[in-house]
Parts: sequence; C-alpha cells; structure tokens
Amino acid sequence: MADSYVVFVRHGEKLLLMKRASEDFLGQWDGIFDYGDGHDQDAVIKRVSDSTGISSDDLTFVRAAENARYIEIGSRLSDITPVLVISETDSVIPSTIYDEHIWVDPGDIAWESREKHNSRILCYTNSNVDGSGRWLIEMYGDVGSCLFIVKTAIGSEMKVSQEMHARMSGTGSLQSSIGEIFSVLHPTQMRGYVFIEASAKHHVEKLIGRVGGKDRSSRGVVNTTPLKNAKGVLGAEVPLQDVLPYLEPKSATSGIEIGCLVEIINGAFKGEKARILAVADTKEEISMELYEADIPMTLNMRADHVRVIERIE
Repeated sequence: MADSYVVFVRHGEKLLLMKRASEDFLGQWDGIFDYGDGHDQDAVIKRVSDSTGISSDDLTFVRAAENARYIEIGSRLSDITPVLVISETDSVIPSTIYDEHIWVDPGDIAWESREKHNSRILCYTNSNVDGSGRWLIEMYGDVGSCLFIVKTAIGSEMKVSQEMHARMSGTGSLQSSIGEIFSVLHPTQMRGYVFIEASAKHHVEKLIGRVGGKDRSSRGVVNTTPLKNAKGVLGAEVPLQDVLPYLEPKSATSGIEIGCLVEIINGAFKGEKARILAVADTKEEISMELYEADIPMTLNMRADHVRVIERIE
C-alpha cells in the first residue's frame, strides 16, 4: 500500500498545478498531495475540494494508478500513487498547503523545471538525481496521456500509421505497451510526421522499435523489430496547442483570393493556369478565367482542384 498520493486535476485540455506554501517543497509546483493510497475516492475528492475550493459536485474521480511511483525525497524513498480527477470548472481558490495555482498544457510540464523556459520548479525535482525533473510528468502519464510526434519518411505517413495499428492489434512483445497507446493520427496536411497519444515516450519507441532516432549509433535496446520508414520519436511531450492547428479541418478555399494565379491540377484542363474571379466559400468553389488561353474562357471548379502559384500583393 502506498503511503501518499498526488492528484492531477484536468479541466478540458488543461492540467492544474499548485504551488506549495508549506515548509516541504516550499515554492515548488505540484499536483494535489496527501497521505493515503489514493484509491479511496471520497477521500481524494475531499482533499481536492479542500485544496482548491472546487465543490465536490464539480469533481469526478477517474482513476488511480495500479502501481505507486517510488520517488527519492530527501534521504528516503517514498511511494506515491498518481490519481486523475476531472473538474467541471477552472475557478480555483488555493488552500491547505498551497497558495497559488496555474492551468497548463500537459505537454508543457516537462519544460517547467528548466530555467531557460520557465522559473517554476516542479515538486520532487532533485538536483542530485538525473532525470528527476521529469518525475511529475511521468506520474501524470501513469493516469493520463500526452502527445508525441514520430518522424517518418515523406510519403509513407499513411503506411506507417496502418502498420502501427496492425502492431497494436497483435500479440507478443508489445502486449505491455498496447494499453498505454491510445491513438494514432496522421493529419493529411502533415508530411513526414505521425501523432501518437500515449502515456509515456518509451511506449511509442517500443511500438516503432527505435530509440534515439535514425542514427543507429544513438539508439538504445528495444526488443521490437524496427518499423520501416519510422525514423524516431521527436523530443518529448508535445503541447496540444502546437498540434491543434493541424487537426482543425480547413475549407478548400482557404488561402485562395480574387486575383490569385492558380494552376489546375485535376480534370480536362489539368496543367492550365487561371486567374481567380470569384470565391464561394460556402460551396468551396471558385470561378476563374484561363490565363494563357487564346480565347477568354471562364470556368467554375472545386477549390481543391487548383493550387495557388502566385498570390496578389
């Protein structure tokens, strides 16, 4: 049985960090800490409510990690169970051992302890222990998920995505990681990259059979056959705000304006150039005049059948 737990509170896509006001870890940023094993739902909800001022009616217990994390604090090891709770509100009044709060993108947590990015110091960070600056984000990964980017060969994104799905539905050495990888996504406008939602980076590396990127000399040991055309996992966790622009569907007329010069890429007039005369956003259609035709000709066409080659000033 764990002797303590830390609660990660989510509201929408944001994660709550609280600043310690108590003597232990004074001024450091944490989830919501308390003693106990973290599986008593009523006790967890009460602790969160007491520390944040959020009504228990607005809090939902999601899950506690099956296994505690062993964290070196001072001169002893402490077993801390990560817990995930969802809040219906982002209104917080810090109390108990906390005096400040902030809502952050989970993908930003890994950078919080680096002075060049932010002055906030994460709880449990131990300057004498390598990698301790990642303990908080790793505990969050035990009950939540983060986004990672896999670099692929250009043009092989869909094939790599399909192979990832095939591996996740199979058996063998990947069984321990299958439950920790939640989704695979390839936005059509992204070339050379695939997004993976997972609890930790090492599960993604195991899925593609590569650690350390394309350079063989920098790779670690992974007991999985390397996935063809998957070159490696980029950096660490990815902030959702950096990914959302690629996930939002865009109109086919986006970026096309009256006066633009376009090239027709589909149909009988493929290869011809034309000048845009009108844009119908609701129908995603354009009206244009052939640019180099001997006889002026006006065409109406779907916007995704052309590409812009010259924009107006």
